[in-house]
Amino acid sequence: MPHIITPRLRYSSTAVRPGWDQLPQGIRQLISRRLGGAVDAGPSAGSGFTGGFAAVVHSAGGSQFIKAINGVENAVIADCYRREALINQALPVEVTAPLLRWVEDEDEWVVLGFDAVDGGRMPAEPWQPSELDATLNAYAAAAEVLSAPSAQLLRLGLKAVGAEGDFTAWRDLQAGSTKAELLPAWVPLPRTRRLAELESQWRGATAGHAVLHHDLRLDNVLIDAGGAAWICDWNWPCLGASWFDLVLLLATAFADGYDATALFAAHPTARGVADEQLDSALAALSGFFLVSGAQPPADWSPHIRRHQTWCGEVTLRWLADRRGWTI
Repeated sequence: MPHIITPRLRYSSTAVRPGWDQLPQGIRQLISRRLGGAVDAGPSAGSGFTGGFAAVVHSAGGSQFIKAINGVENAVIADCYRREALINQALPVEVTAPLLRWVEDEDEWVVLGFDAVDGGRMPAEPWQPSELDATLNAYAAAAEVLSAPSAQLLRLGLKAVGAEGDFTAWRDLQAGSTKAELLPAWVPLPRTRRLAELESQWRGATAGHAVLHHDLRLDNVLIDAGGAAWICDWNWPCLGASWFDLVLLLATAFADGYDATALFAAHPTARGVADEQLDSALAALSGFFLVSGAQPPADWSPHIRRHQTWCGEVTLRWLADRRGWTI
């Protein structure tokens, strides 16, 4: 088990969300109409880092998972919900993602109704072998069908990974535009030059034409009553190499004592991937997360900075383990 200094969050308890009774009466009535009558709302989802309403709502006709956000107060998240609705409707049926049944975008609110996953729950922390296997299998199936984007997905304007920004944290540190004091004291500064070199190769290493989820985290996965995994929250798809989605997911498994390198090598999406490619991705992600985690607290999420720092540490420690570095 690697020694991780950053305290790990309980990812089932990171969100600060309104409860059912805190939604405006008009929105509650809208949801009731959509579900065909009186409803009983479950507890708000504890996972995630946004402040939208998110809960399973039950009615005589069945259950749905509802997401709702005030688009005036939270314009960025509202746009993410709109984007998620478009992406979900364009996903091939072979992708194990909860199906969007309806969307309402009116009265300043964006509301989405998804099929509720039977018995759906976040994977246990730490990762349990069966649930990690189920998640890797679900992603392998999704990656196979998304290896080439459909015309419907392409019409949504999917961009290449990194099209809207670069990973430059280690290069900025080497150049002096980012101060070393910003980073945690345990960061191996003598490795900065090599980390910068690896980081500089990340675009070529991760280039591709497959559709990526681009946010494949433990708390974006649900395990159903039968033990199968569902991949949720398709807000940020982009185009690149399918295996890039595995990097952060398997870094969390590395933190739990798994042989992440062996799991990566065994996954269908990693066939033919060179060691340097994976290491470039780990370098890029580690620098990005460590610098992001060192920013001032975010008023929209009290836990996001610790999440970012933890992700930066586990990706960097996995890279160090692969390279034989001591940190």
